[in-house]
Amino acid sequence: MDLICVGDVMLDVRVDAGELARGGDVHGRVALQPGGTSGNAAVWAAATGATARVHGRVGGDLVGRLLRTELEVRGVEAALVDDPDAPSGTMLVVFEAGERSMVADRGANARLRPDDLPPELVAGAVLVSGYLLLQDGAQRAGVEAIRRSRAGWIAVEAATWPLVEAIGPDRFHELASGASVVLANEREAEALTSLGPIDAARELGERYRVVAVKRGASGAVLVVDGSVFEAQADAIDERDPTGAGDAFDGVLLASLARGIDPEASLHRACRAGAEVAASASVWPSAS
Repeated sequence: MDLICVGDVMLDVRVDAGELARGGDVHGRVALQPGGTSGNAAVWAAATGATARVHGRVGGDLVGRLLRTELEVRGVEAALVDDPDAPSGTMLVVFEAGERSMVADRGANARLRPDDLPPELVAGAVLVSGYLLLQDGAQRAGVEAIRRSRAGWIAVEAATWPLVEAIGPDRFHELASGASVVLANEREAEALTSLGPIDAARELGERYRVVAVKRGASGAVLVVDGSVFEAQADAIDERDPTGAGDAFDGVLLASLARGIDPEASLHRACRAGAEVAASASVWPSAS
């Protein structure tokens, strides 16, 4: 197995209504599609030819069955546990007057337990979602996922800057103890270091073997064993950046796990992120 992802799988509900009518009805575009940080990373890793598996928790409902099927048709092993008491996670993404707002109901994702994971997670790389690790509920499962990992690259993604700010750098590093890779965007890296992206990557690189700081349209910086690599993002007409960072994570880790050199891995990851941001869909088409 090249990549194992532990964490969230969700149904994304996307609403583009132009400008919502307060207290009334409005016509717009509503789209349903699979998502979630771990699912996003795994399907993009699989799209590059890597083998991938997702460990997560879904409801015993229509959404859970859909998520399982959509992972499998994209070549990802869906090691999903059915929760008898909680619904599958749902993310509402609303585009209004050019602005994006998101509302998450994590549902069964927040109830992942250590017992839902195998005794060992054996792969070239393991990615643990920060949404597990940095919040109550499934935190023990996140910590256990790191502890049980038997991989050349054990990664934690920082999830979102408000969670990082809420727990602080010291607690973040405590929870991520045992990880060799940290993946963050600029805002998350700043929350961990109070530094800009390149300096933040260098500082975090003194603690972790690999650090990637994602910079959106400005590309990304990668530190591997003290060596710094930078890549520019492809020029695109951005449609929706949701999930672009997850695609970056999955492709980067799968590439490193398959022995591709760091600089080439970084460029492959940036291309995947740009492809998502230029598309209306987070996941690649099923073959």
